[in-house]
Amino acid sequence: MTTYTGDTWSEWLIQTRDIAQLWEAQPTYLISQCVYCFAGFITLIHALIKGGRWPYFWLGTVLHGLFSDNFWHFVLPEYDNFWHSQTPVMLLGARLPLHIIFVYPAFIYHAAYAVSKLRLPRYAEPFAVGLVTVLVDIPYDIVAVKFVHWTWHDTDPNIFDRHYWVPWNSYYFHATFAASFFFFFHYSRRRLAPKVEQWTSATMLVEWISLIIASLLGMPGGVLMFVPLYHPLHDVLKIHSEVTFFLLFAIFAVIVINGILSERERTNEKLTTIDYVLLLQLAVHYAIYWLFVVFFDPNKERSLGLHEPVGPCNEVSSLMTPFGQTLYKRTYLCPDDYNEAYFDFSCVGGKKPENGATWYLICGTPFANRAEYIIIISTIIIVAAGVFYGLYFKTVRQDSTPSKKLKTK
Repeated sequence: MTTYTGDTWSEWLIQTRDIAQLWEAQPTYLISQCVYCFAGFITLIHALIKGGRWPYFWLGTVLHGLFSDNFWHFVLPEYDNFWHSQTPVMLLGARLPLHIIFVYPAFIYHAAYAVSKLRLPRYAEPFAVGLVTVLVDIPYDIVAVKFVHWTWHDTDPNIFDRHYWVPWNSYYFHATFAASFFFFFHYSRRRLAPKVEQWTSATMLVEWISLIIASLLGMPGGVLMFVPLYHPLHDVLKIHSEVTFFLLFAIFAVIVINGILSERERTNEKLTTIDYVLLLQLAVHYAIYWLFVVFFDPNKERSLGLHEPVGPCNEVSSLMTPFGQTLYKRTYLCPDDYNEAYFDFSCVGGKKPENGATWYLICGTPFANRAEYIIIISTIIIVAAGVFYGLYFKTVRQDSTPSKKLKTK
């Protein structure tokens, strides 16, 4: 069995894989990685050109993402519930693909910059950023899991309710974590430098303090937003996670709509060349997942690497909720009894991994209805095109020319 852990610190910190083999096994995954590395580069260049607080915000999204994604693996492993497929460059014991570092800037930076053009009241901005972040994330979540770019824990109660094999709580997570990070990034700076405009940089010390506060508190703040809605409704009243997400969506949307309808200043900023480049990168992001569902076959994708540990089917682990309830999940994946129809073991002749395996091969499965995936991704693209068109092209104040009075005899 291939191992993934190294004998030295450097081997644990960073490992490399053969690109040719990875391309043969998962071409869509390599394409997706290139798109996110491109997104990281473009958003960084955009931030540097815009100046002010934008470079700090970009770096903050990276640090926030690193903390949010890896905290559970290493600090609270009992809540560990997803495993990335392998990539040419893997970090932190083969748990962190290099391109994942750029996923959070690709989501949150795009959302924050687009929302900044609305000039919303302070109370509405974090919630708008949360909603737009989900809009950027949705095609990635739906398509990537179908092409086994990662796998989820089979029986974890917090991610059991799915939407096209995506946990509803993944959308909840992106909305609350993005809103929380954005809030702390600006709130902390207002406390430290109250007279400086929102996106204007204060002293370097103040900005670094604000950046670190947001990077550390963005994740706990997002977790806390699960407490008043998700946990009592799902864990106590047994309400489906789809309902709890749409309740959160409704609350966010009402706050944002009230912000849009309030009296506010309109922006005078015209779009620059780098803004159009940023929009082009966003268009590539949406287009690539549409192309995947139209032209690629998930049944041909194979993922060799870290996955949910395999073990006895009757062994369970407990999870404690904020309200003192104890929830249970299988400690290990049971290859003879699991409910993850986006992967199987058909490409290895049905040979299933043995107990104790953590590194093994899984196979993608065919579309049950390719047309449905095409329609759902197309619908998301239509919504995204309308939203981002409005945010970029309908928010600039139009110069008004006084009408001339008609002369009358």
